[in-house]
Amino acid sequence: MHTLAQLRSGELAGINQLKLAENLTEFPLEILTLADSLEILDLSSNALSSLPDELVQLTKLKIIFASQNKFRHLPEVLGKLPNLEMVGFKSNQITHVAPNSLPAQLRWLILTDNQITTLPDSLGERPRLQKLALAGNRLTQLPQSLARAHKLELIRISANKLTACPEQLLNLPKLAWLAFAGNPFSELSAREKAKAKSVPELSSASYNLEHVLGQGASGVISKAHWHSAQSQFPDDIAVKVFKGDVTSDGYPEDELQACLQVGNHPNLIQSLAQVKEDLNSGGKYLALIMNLIPEHYKNLGLPPCFKSCTRDTFPQGFSLTITLITHIVQQMEDVFNHIHKSKVCHGDLYAHNTLFDTQGNIIFGDFGAATSYQMLTPAQQEKVQQIEHRALNHFIEDLLTICAEEDRASETFKVLNERVHY
Repeated sequence: MHTLAQLRSGELAGINQLKLAENLTEFPLEILTLADSLEILDLSSNALSSLPDELVQLTKLKIIFASQNKFRHLPEVLGKLPNLEMVGFKSNQITHVAPNSLPAQLRWLILTDNQITTLPDSLGERPRLQKLALAGNRLTQLPQSLARAHKLELIRISANKLTACPEQLLNLPKLAWLAFAGNPFSELSAREKAKAKSVPELSSASYNLEHVLGQGASGVISKAHWHSAQSQFPDDIAVKVFKGDVTSDGYPEDELQACLQVGNHPNLIQSLAQVKEDLNSGGKYLALIMNLIPEHYKNLGLPPCFKSCTRDTFPQGFSLTITLITHIVQQMEDVFNHIHKSKVCHGDLYAHNTLFDTQGNIIFGDFGAATSYQMLTPAQQEKVQQIEHRALNHFIEDLLTICAEEDRASETFKVLNERVHY
């Protein structure tokens, strides 16, 4: 984090990343003094509602974040920046996206949690577009031009008002991560919801949260203990408390529904009970009580970075033998078949959502982007499965990048490698 005082004093001259959060109401023109070097600009968590035309002077700018501000329109000046490829305006009050506000080099667009009702056709005319986050808006349809977004790999359209399945997405050749729960077209009937695996509903007063184990877009997972002994449940539990009404992946209720619909599997975190309570503030307290994962399990991967965009990353120097990779892949294939037999698309099939131990045993989780899809036609269901199968192939391909050097000439490596590039 930087300060305006540092910027004005000249202390930040030559930097390529700038982050300012000082309740700014106007864009500090002093930022323009960094035009020769600035590539990443983060103005999130301020009170900005516009950007000046002078922003075009930042010709080297590649990434801009302005989440949690007061923008009502996506600034048109963004479309004039020649090298801008990542735009993040999450949690503003945006209602309008002008056709010329989208930069020509756009690769990654985040407009989650706004009030957008329509998007311009120019969105599908951005040939580099790979990642598109639109959850939590008021979209009733998507531009037909997205059928030409041949490099699009990940899209989040959950928690909108889409009345029909956007067919233009289902035939995209590279789409691998898709989330569309929480729309009128994807709503489950009461009968379909009742078919989901039933788990008891408990009170939040039945347990105490201890330390945080991890958190993601949809909630915080903590170790917990029962107030009194439970004969029905194990002593060691974890509780996922869901965040607000909408997350970057969609509604918490849809994640909870997907978890229950999928049921139990040896390589999935087991759901034990759920909590649904009304809060005095008018909102809801939602939580999922789960088995506690043994401490010796570690994250298999790390989330994508700016450069990789949609693909997982791994710690430097980390590698796995081909034997462990094969074992992990076999388990993930079994998980894939299990969740799709339940008519659920995970939407976030990644190594960074996978835990593993030294024997290569895995536990897969984080259903924040999961979507039930049994309401779709048989042809649409098949295409959804094909989309997620690409994610499974990418999962395998990413693991092969960290295969131990001495195993790369093995027949098993060649077979897996040929399979994902078929």
